[in-house]
Amino acid sequence: MLIERLSIELTNRCDKGCGFCYNQSQPGGGTLWTVDEIITLVKDCVSHGLRAVSFGGGEPLQYEGLHEILEALQGVLFRSVTSNGLLLTDASQFERLVAAKPDKVHISIHKPSSEVELDRVIATVLALDTAGIPSGINLLVAADQLDTAARAAQKIRDAGISNQRIVYLPQRSTNTPTPKDVAKVAGGPFQSMSCLSSCATSPRFCSLSWDRSVAWCSYTSARHVLTTLSYAGLMGSLEGLGLINCAIQTREESKPISLMSRMIKSIAD
Repeated sequence: MLIERLSIELTNRCDKGCGFCYNQSQPGGGTLWTVDEIITLVKDCVSHGLRAVSFGGGEPLQYEGLHEILEALQGVLFRSVTSNGLLLTDASQFERLVAAKPDKVHISIHKPSSEVELDRVIATVLALDTAGIPSGINLLVAADQLDTAARAAQKIRDAGISNQRIVYLPQRSTNTPTPKDVAKVAGGPFQSMSCLSSCATSPRFCSLSWDRSVAWCSYTSARHVLTTLSYAGLMGSLEGLGLINCAIQTREESKPISLMSRMIKSIAD
């Protein structure tokens, strides 16, 4: 097993606070990561074969050290950022991200029915293009909003952002569309998550949460605490770790959990 791709949730703080968020991100969220810890861990993982890291949350732009991390890892491996893009409507925030030179930025559309959100995200992606930052869109697809998602997808494509730059994300846990549903929304060949067709681990990918817990997937509740900030610690935490399908997790497991409660749970485990 060789982990080549790593997803890191820098924080579960996010001012949008979407009810369907897989890690219950909220305006009052927090993190257990420091900037130095992230840089140290990623560089050690690179020395053992890691090729790409993606930074998300929560909202990664609400993690103060994001730009410092991106700059420290420039040229070390492929660095991508997934954001809701709200802060990028501020010129100084936009310029700061561009200056950090991420290798790719994806902006998420969580509410395809909102013309305001659609227009904002499309404009941001096109502005990133102009600034020389490769970019794309993550479009949420819910089972009860297929026609709405299809109209949003068409508007995005009409703006010159093709399916090669759109990731069609099926809503998880509940209200989840089928692969055929997502294909209909996309209207042709499309990109999505590998779990769209079946829930399974990948020997080349894993996820780290804001509380420094390790999982095979960002959505599962099956987690182990990262014992040491190293590749060896990461591999040790993955040993014997299972995978619980997010579609069958209990309502209790899906309830929001406070930062202090998550810390206590991590220590107890």
